[in-house]
Amino acid sequence: LEAGKWTIEGNWLEKNKTPIPVKGRTLIAWTDESWFTMVTKLIFPGSDLPEISFQYRGRLASGDRHYTYVLQQSLMGRVEGEGWIGSESIIQRYWVLNDSERRSGFETFYRMDKTTYYISSGILVGHYLTSTMEAVLKRQS
Repeated sequence: LEAGKWTIEGNWLEKNKTPIPVKGRTLIAWTDESWFTMVTKLIFPGSDLPEISFQYRGRLASGDRHYTYVLQQSLMGRVEGEGWIGSESIIQRYWVLNDSERRSGFETFYRMDKTTYYISSGILVGHYLTSTMEAVLKRQS
């Protein structure tokens, strides 16, 4: 994903509930040493769900297609993750360390064009999905 400001718009889904509209913003920055930071804030207009924030930090070495990162997330706290870069998508998986509930999650960013990605993500407790999100991520000019 390119550095810059991005918007998110889509739906949040929880088990046995109707989809909830979700909106958000993402800021992405890269350093010369291939370190990246990504900060995301999601809100749920017209819903009583609290906002969710994400703060990622990781490194993608030149030529690599695999990376690791740390994430501070408002729902799960500090988590670790890994990502793989495919030809048209980025797949990320993360998990909470030493967590008795075995919470984890995943995110797939599928590139539609240089400024648009489709996101599909989910949060799990043990083996069960507790929530998913489907949204469009668009880069602002």
